Amino acid sequence: MYEVAEIKLIVEKAKAAAQTASLKFLNETLQGKDNYPCGFAWVNIYGVKGNTKLGRNLKAAGVKQDYTKAFQIYNPGGVSVQNVDVKEAGAQAAADVFEQYGFKAYAGSRLD
Repeated sequence: MYEVAEIKLIVEKAKAAAQTASLKFLNETLQGKDNYPCGFAWVNIYGVKGNTKLGRNLKAAGVKQDYTKAFQIYNPGGVSVQNVDVKEAGAQAAADVFEQYGFKAYAGSRLD
């Protein structure tokens, strides 16, 4: 069971990993050019009910639930580009961090 402070640290690590992965993809694969398909990406955490202690702690740490009740961080890399592949790279890196801490996490995306 993670307390709020621990979850905040996990979220920070996930966002840092997402930013690193997003920038790496942007600079190495796209040579720094924000082009190709536009879209959105996020990381969802499944299997945690909002009314449990863990769910309440996630909420207190600033992680919101989406319409499906999954906990979600939208554009975890925070990179201001339109390219969906850049954002997906970040979302996958964030999901990997959450998985390391025992969460069931997946990256999601859609084209714009």
